[in-house]
Formats: sequence, structure tokens, C-alpha cells
Amino acid sequence: MGRRDGVAVTRLPRHPLVLAVKPIIEALGAQIVPLDAREPGDLPLKWEGVEVAAVRMAPLHGALDRLIEGVEREFGTRLPQLSREEKQRAIRLLDERGAFTLRRAVEDVADAMGVSRITVYNYLNALHRS
Repeated sequence: MGRRDGVAVTRLPRHPLVLAVKPIIEALGAQIVPLDAREPGDLPLKWEGVEVAAVRMAPLHGALDRLIEGVEREFGTRLPQLSREEKQRAIRLLDERGAFTLRRAVEDVADAMGVSRITVYNYLNALHRS
């Protein structure tokens, strides 16, 4: 443990499991915390039955924004700049990741994408028909 500005700072263990899953955990909007910083509700990260760290899930507030940002990272651009076909694929990815189970998601995705709610509903209906 180190100190920064008079505050104790704990470091993540350099365990192979922590190093392997860190990019995935961060992409999900969660974070890995050292065992000595663990809080109730954090999920144990175990290696061969031994806890090496914990995972703190991201709050639900902002979940849709994080899902949209993840899709934009995958496409390498903002949603409004996508072609029609890419927007359809983006809707499929958001749907697969549970975005549309969130309240007002269709409206918020339509706004983020620069299309109408009807367009998003049409893309979703096409996905669910096939």
C-alpha cells in the first residue's frame, strides 16, 4: 500500500487472473478492487479457490450510456456517423446486451443515433422477426 496526498492507496495484485480479466471488467463499466478495499456487494474474484481481488459492479445509473459508448468504441465512431446497415448492427448489439430492457431506452438510443423512435422500433422488429 502506498500513499498519495496523505491518503492510503491500495494496489491491485499483479495476479495473472486480475491481469487477464481487467480489460473485460473495465469494458463492462465495473472495476477490480483489492481485497482490503472490498465492500459488501463486491463479487469475489477467485483463483483455484483463493480470493485474489473483488469486482465492483457499475451502478445502474448510466448503464445505457456505457452500453452506447461500448458500441461506439467497437465501430470506432459515434452512432450518428454510422451507415444504415451499421446502425442496424449497432441496434442488434445493444439488444443482445440488454439495452432495451431499460426504461426509455428506445427514445434515448434514437436520440443518440440521430434517428426516430420508429426507426429503432423497425430495426428491433426486423431483428426479432428473423
